[in-house]
Amino acid sequence: MKTATGILRDEHKAILKMLEATEETARRIHRKEEVGPEILLGLLEFFRVFADRCHHGKEEDCLFPLLEQKGLPRDGGPVGVMLHEHDEGRNFIKIMVGAADAVAAGQKESALQWADAAVDYASLLRAHIAKENDILFVMAEQLLSEAEQTRMVEAFEDVELNKLGAGTHDRLHGLMDRIYAEIFGK
Repeated sequence: MKTATGILRDEHKAILKMLEATEETARRIHRKEEVGPEILLGLLEFFRVFADRCHHGKEEDCLFPLLEQKGLPRDGGPVGVMLHEHDEGRNFIKIMVGAADAVAAGQKESALQWADAAVDYASLLRAHIAKENDILFVMAEQLLSEAEQTRMVEAFEDVELNKLGAGTHDRLHGLMDRIYAEIFGK
């Protein structure tokens, strides 16, 4: 049976793959290797659309409210911590977007700002994903019934359709594969 927490864990695998590509891109920038703006912007598109609107959207619109209904507190609890970290990630993305736009406009020195923010973003997200996988999702699996997991899977499909549009999920996975292959030659 496909579960909502299983879907979120699978999405974490895709996000971690792109964090690996992001960290390698940042290393190259720090070594003064030129990285084209299309890579920076492609990584950002993945994180803005897939990680934030799709993945975080499912958590914020579906999972977290249900966990709160089940008694997990937002303030001072794990849900509040996750929401705060989502906001922190969005702040790093804003910095990266500004830097990538500057690089695309010919200000190559802005790549260092992108790289520094990318390293911080990757560190934040890696720790965030570990907390969700190892703590929050385990709690959710104990609190949620099979029927609630099934209803949430259906709600996730609505999030993807209404927040992203048909075909966007597949397009972003294609983008992920292209960027990863370009960076790592795999």
